[in-house]
Amino acid sequence: MMEGSFVLPGDAVGSAEEFVPGDCTYAKGGMIFATTTGLVKVDSKTRSAQVIPKTNAPVKLCLGDIVVGEVIDLKDSLVIISLAFKKGHEDRPISDEEATIHISNVRNSYVKDLRHLFSVRDILKAKIIDERQMRLSTGDEDLGVIKAYCNRCMTGLMRKDNKLVCPNCGNTETRKTSSSYGLGVV
Repeated sequence: MMEGSFVLPGDAVGSAEEFVPGDCTYAKGGMIFATTTGLVKVDSKTRSAQVIPKTNAPVKLCLGDIVVGEVIDLKDSLVIISLAFKKGHEDRPISDEEATIHISNVRNSYVKDLRHLFSVRDILKAKIIDERQMRLSTGDEDLGVIKAYCNRCMTGLMRKDNKLVCPNCGNTETRKTSSSYGLGVV
């Protein structure tokens, strides 16, 4: 198969003797096959054959990816998030995918009560630490809540020192905020 060729799922991309399978490919019976519709790309340095997707297929989530989502529920030791998108793929939403953050993965220090760090409707940024069970972490400084709403009047909270203050009713709340809280950047 020539580099730049358009392939469909199941089409042969190359020989497993010549290349190693890259993104969106798999090896079987000495051949490498496409798992998605797209264009063949060969990396001569790594000797890998991959397929660059040219469909609106869902984004593949992998270990270490940064994702953004909304808190939909809080349990004693878990935060449940509805994922919205993967960083770098903001134009391709993730649908019907939920993930969790265990209390031990919230930050690099002891957490007594999740309700002091997260609230339902918070928008947060987290890193995937287990892609099979969709477990996330907000331990890094740039991870955590990037947008929060007042629990009294639902107005967007503004950052003031280390607290979040409601400009409407004056309510003060705490969150595990990202260093980019309120900046509108992921």
